[in-house]
Amino acid sequence: MAFNSRLVALVLFALILSMPTLVLAQATPPKDAAAVEFFEKKIRPLFADNCFNCHSTNTNSRGGLRVDDRNGLITGGDHGAAIVPGDPERSLLIKAVRQTDNKLKMPPMKQLSEQQIADLTKWIQDGAVWPKVEFTLPIGDPSPEYERLRNEHWAWQPFGDVKAPAVRVADWARDDIDRFIQAELEEKGLTPVGDAGKVALIRRVTFDVTGLPPTLDEIASFVKDDSTTAFEAVVDRLLASAAFGERWGRHWLDVARYGESTGSARNLPYPHAWRYRDYVIDAFNNDKPYDQFIREQIAGDLLPANSDSQRDEQLIATGFLALGVKDVNQRYKVRFVMDNVDEQIDTVSRAVLGLTASCARCHDHKFDPIPQTDYYALAGIFRSTDLCAGVRNKMGGGGLDYYDTDLLLKLG
Repeated sequence: MAFNSRLVALVLFALILSMPTLVLAQATPPKDAAAVEFFEKKIRPLFADNCFNCHSTNTNSRGGLRVDDRNGLITGGDHGAAIVPGDPERSLLIKAVRQTDNKLKMPPMKQLSEQQIADLTKWIQDGAVWPKVEFTLPIGDPSPEYERLRNEHWAWQPFGDVKAPAVRVADWARDDIDRFIQAELEEKGLTPVGDAGKVALIRRVTFDVTGLPPTLDEIASFVKDDSTTAFEAVVDRLLASAAFGERWGRHWLDVARYGESTGSARNLPYPHAWRYRDYVIDAFNNDKPYDQFIREQIAGDLLPANSDSQRDEQLIATGFLALGVKDVNQRYKVRFVMDNVDEQIDTVSRAVLGLTASCARCHDHKFDPIPQTDYYALAGIFRSTDLCAGVRNKMGGGGLDYYDTDLLLKLG
C-alpha cells in the first residue's frame, strides 16, 4: 500500500463510482456433485470451526499457512505444502491432525475425532476438491437524492470569497472579524460595550490561550505598559508558551477520541498513548502546517523522512488511527478488525471530511450522500492497516496480536 492510495481515498471519497455487481470467486472447479456436497458438508465446516481463526485471509495466517482456499493449502506455509492432492500420506495436514509428532499438532488445543480425520483423508485422496463459487450480489445505484445533497451539503462546497459586511459606525471595528460582529449588533439595534479594563483583559486572554490565570507579576507588568503594542506583546508571549499547545491541543485530542485505555467492557491501558498526546501538543506549539498535521496522522508510516527523529514523529502521529475504544472481549476476530476499521472511518470522516460516513456500513447513508459502496471502498484502505497497542493480551482464543508488544516499531 502506498501513501497515495490511503490519502487519495480520503480526498476522492465522494467520487468513487458505484459498481453494478460484485463477483466473488474461490479456487478449483468441482469434479462432481457428490464431491462438492462432501466438501461443503464435511470439510469446509471443519476448517471453519478449527482452522480459520489462525490460518485465513482475515487473520495473521500463522506459520504463513492459509487454509481458506485450495491454493493456500497446496502452497503451504513455513513447513511446506499442507496437502498433496491424491496422496494423504504425504500431506502435512494429515500428519498434523493425527498428532503423532509433538512438534506438529493441529488444532493445538484439542484433537479432531477419528471420523473428522477420516473425512480429511478421503477428501485429499479424492483430489482435494474445492468448488469454485461464483455468484453475483446486486449492489444497486446510489440514491438519486445524492446529487442534490452533494450540491447542497456544506461539507461538499468549495471555499468561496467572503467579504466583510459594511457597517454604519466605522470607528469601532479594528478588523474584519469585528465588522461581522458589529453588523449583527447593528441589525438587532444593539450597541457594543466599551473595552474591558487591562486587568480583565489580561485575565481573559490568558485563560483563553493557556487555560491558566495570569500571575500577579504578569498583571502588574501589563498594567504599567502604556505602549500601543502592550496587548500584542502579551498575546505573542502566551502563544509562545508551552501551555498554549497543552490548552489548544486538547481540542484536537477530543476530535481524535484520545484516551489512554481501550474503554468498553474490559479496560486495558495504552501504555504509549502519551506519545501521541505529546505529538499533538508539540504540533500546536511548533506551528505545524495543518495539511502536514493531518497527513502525518493518516499516513505517517508511509511518508518519507529525512532523519530518524522525523520518522519517529510521523510514526507516533499514526496513533490517531490506533487509539479509540476497542472491544477486547470480542472473540470473533473478523468482527474485531472490522469494528476497528469502522471506528477509524467514523473518526476520520468526522474530523477531516465533516461527514458521518459510518452509517453506510449497513446501508446507503440516509442524510449524507455516501453510498455503501463508497464506505467499503474506503474500508478496504483502512483494512490494510495493522494496529499495535503495546499490551500483551491474546484475543479470541489465540492468534490476534493487536496487543503484542513485540510488534511495536522501535523508536530512536
